[in-house]
Amino acid sequence: MVNIGETVKIQDGTDTLHRIFDIQRQAYLREIIPDQKRRTDRLERLAHLIERHEKDIGSAISADFGHRAPQETRLTEILPVIGAIRHAKRHLGRWMQTRRLRTAFHFRPARNLLIRQPLGVVGIVAPWNYPLQLSLGPAIGAIAAGNRVMIKPSELTPRFASLLQSLIAANFAEDELAVVPGDADLAKAFVALPFDHLLFTGSTLVGRQVAQTTGKNLTPTTLELGGKSPAIIDASANIARAARRIAQGKLLNAGQTCVAPDYVLVPRDAEDDFVTALRAAIGRLYPKMIDNPDYSCIINDLHFARLEALLDDARAKGATVITVNPGRESDDPNSRKFLPTLVLDATGEMRLMQEEIFGPILPILAYDDLTDVVAGLGQCDRPLALYWFGEDPDQRERILQGTISGGVAINDCIWHVGQEDAPFGGVGASGSGAYHGEHGFLTFSKEKAVFLQARHSGLRLLSPPYGLLFRIITAILRRII
Repeated sequence: MVNIGETVKIQDGTDTLHRIFDIQRQAYLREIIPDQKRRTDRLERLAHLIERHEKDIGSAISADFGHRAPQETRLTEILPVIGAIRHAKRHLGRWMQTRRLRTAFHFRPARNLLIRQPLGVVGIVAPWNYPLQLSLGPAIGAIAAGNRVMIKPSELTPRFASLLQSLIAANFAEDELAVVPGDADLAKAFVALPFDHLLFTGSTLVGRQVAQTTGKNLTPTTLELGGKSPAIIDASANIARAARRIAQGKLLNAGQTCVAPDYVLVPRDAEDDFVTALRAAIGRLYPKMIDNPDYSCIINDLHFARLEALLDDARAKGATVITVNPGRESDDPNSRKFLPTLVLDATGEMRLMQEEIFGPILPILAYDDLTDVVAGLGQCDRPLALYWFGEDPDQRERILQGTISGGVAINDCIWHVGQEDAPFGGVGASGSGAYHGEHGFLTFSKEKAVFLQARHSGLRLLSPPYGLLFRIITAILRRII
């Protein structure tokens, strides 16, 4: 039951949301299309902010997690955001250019142009697993496109959210870029604002609710969700190499990554070799877990308990559960370090094959024929990522052409997300829309078509009164258009 004090706090937060939104809306109307210099200045301020406060950002994120290595934050958050800003600055002039489009013969000498304009006020709802990258990554595209931006960070990373709010407030006017921390109720009020575009990153379950809310305002919405991203081992794969790269991708951020391999499909006759290679690869990456500063904590007790419940359910339904503990350490639940766990003989009735795992648990499923794999994936929700390991180009093409996913990496995991020239986004249950680089710029822009009629136009020959000339010209046009 909510007490009166909480109600007042929520109301105050909602009032702040509307106040900032109105300020940004009015600022947009005063300057609908900021020039390149102003956009570049905003991007540079964002880059300087991150570079000056990298240590503070890493410390805040680590404190929210219980522990996360600063090296992991640098690799997965600092470098991608700085790289995206530099990429945007380098290409911004070209992205902003008005383009001339082809004009059909019978409309000439008229011309067609395409103007890219900012949408207005953009809202970004960020998750907790990569709080900097998934807050500022989308914001870069929105700022480059000339928009005003409001960011709602996750309530599960409160230290980071507070830090980001203070850093942004010290470097940006409220009508340019603003951060509004708050709880789940504030998040609901946030997505209900009549943004000109909203980007949400989070679970599929919450994504459905967000889509229903934004639909009421007809707010264009980009959904970056998740799902169960498979890794497929082909018979032609180098097992040791595949195991090493899957281990690295799976255990990054302790598996709390939307594009982490969620389960592995391996040829039946290679299953034992793959399990052996995977255990060895984990041991080389993390000789110990509990006391290892390189290995991240699970975000909170609730998510830790959820992972344990997934394993309990799998055991009860007949799965073989293998805990990987290279240092033979005693388990310490209070540390929230969840030991990597392999699950064999998993079935569709188990929760871990129905839900996105989002932790260091990896089901390994044996298959007999790649045809069955392709057919099975066609019956599942389309994943955010798909990984294929092998050397046979024909089999690779079978997977690429026979499956649909948000993105694909061949012979590795996760790194496709770091390509600024490629779109990042899901499909179906894993999301809709995309961003990164120019794709993000376009997501947060309106491409406006402009038709410029010439002083003398042949179209006057097609106006009433319709007669023989009209019939002759339209007969000609039917043959040439």
